[in-house]
Amino acid sequence: MSLEPTLSGFHLKKLHSTLLLAVVSLGLIAITPVAQAKSANASVYKKAAVKTKIKRTSRIQSRGRLNIPTKPSFGQLAGLHQLGDELSLKSSVAYVIDQDTKEVLLSKNDQAVLPIASITKLMTGLVIRESNLPMDEAITITTEDIDTEKGSSSRLRPGVTLTRGELLQLALMSSENRAAHALGRTYPQGLFAFVGLMNAKAQQLGMHDTKYAEPTGLSSRNQSSAKDLATLVAYAANDPTMSQLTTSVDMDVDVGSKTLKYKSTNRLVSNPNWVIDLQKTGYISEAGQCLVMQAKVAGRKLVMIFLDSAGKFSRIADAERVRRWVELRHPAEQS
Repeated sequence: MSLEPTLSGFHLKKLHSTLLLAVVSLGLIAITPVAQAKSANASVYKKAAVKTKIKRTSRIQSRGRLNIPTKPSFGQLAGLHQLGDELSLKSSVAYVIDQDTKEVLLSKNDQAVLPIASITKLMTGLVIRESNLPMDEAITITTEDIDTEKGSSSRLRPGVTLTRGELLQLALMSSENRAAHALGRTYPQGLFAFVGLMNAKAQQLGMHDTKYAEPTGLSSRNQSSAKDLATLVAYAANDPTMSQLTTSVDMDVDVGSKTLKYKSTNRLVSNPNWVIDLQKTGYISEAGQCLVMQAKVAGRKLVMIFLDSAGKFSRIADAERVRRWVELRHPAEQS
C-alpha cells in the first residue's frame, strides 16, 4: 500500500485558491479587460450615486431653507388674523371708504397701530413736495444711504448722482430705499429735522396714531393705523405730482456706464381693470405685505387700505376681491 499522502476534493479546491491568490499577488496573472471594466464601472456608479445623494440632500436642504418660517408680523403676534370678514381677506387690517361721501364700505381692525413699511414713503414724498426744493438739484448717493437695519439691496451704488425729482420718483414708484433716505439726508436742515417735519405733517392732518422714525419705512418704529393712512392717501392724491409719480409704470435711470430699468412695485397700475390715482406698497417682516390706494371703482372714488397681508401676492388679491365686491354690491347711485 502506498504511503504517499492523498488530497481530497476539498483540499484540492483550497490549494487552487491559495495558489491563485499567490500568483495574482506576484503579478504573474494579469486582470482581464472584462474585470477591469467591471471594476471601473463599479467605481463610476459609486461616484454617481454619491453625487446624486449630495444633490438630493442639497435640494432638500434648499427647500428646507425656503420653508423656514419668517419672523411673525406685529399683527400676527397681536392675533389680528384671527378676526374674519365676509370677503375672507388675507390682510389683518382693511379699510375702504368713499372719499367723497365718507361712507365706510369695509372696516377690519382699522384702529390697530402697526408698522407700515414703505407706505412711509408717501409722507417722505409729501414733505419733499411741500418743501419747494428744486427738483433738478443733483444729489449723490453715499454710504450713509446704505441700509444697515434690514440689509436690503439697491442698484443705486454710492457715487451715483441723480436729480431730486428722479430720486423722488424712484422712491414713490419703485420703493427705492436709498433714494428715499438720500431725500431726507440732503434736506437743508438735515435728516433729523426732515423726520420732524414728517411727524409734524402727520399731526397737522389729524393722524394721531402715526409716528415716523426715518424716511424709508425699513424701521418697524414707523407706525400708523388704517384710518390715519386713509387720511394721508386722500390728502396726497390731491397733489398731481404725487399722483403721477406713484402711478408711473416704469422708469429708465442713467447711472453713467449703464441705464437701469425700474418698474412699479404695484402691478395693478398697468391693469386695465383699474383706474388708480395714487398708490403705494410696502413690506418688512414686522409689517407684512401692505398696500394703499385711491382708485375709481364702480363710479366711486375709493380709498383702500390693506395692512399686514399674509403672502406675497395676497394684498393684490385682497384689492381685487374688494373691487369686484364693490362693483357688485356698492356701485355709486345714478342721479
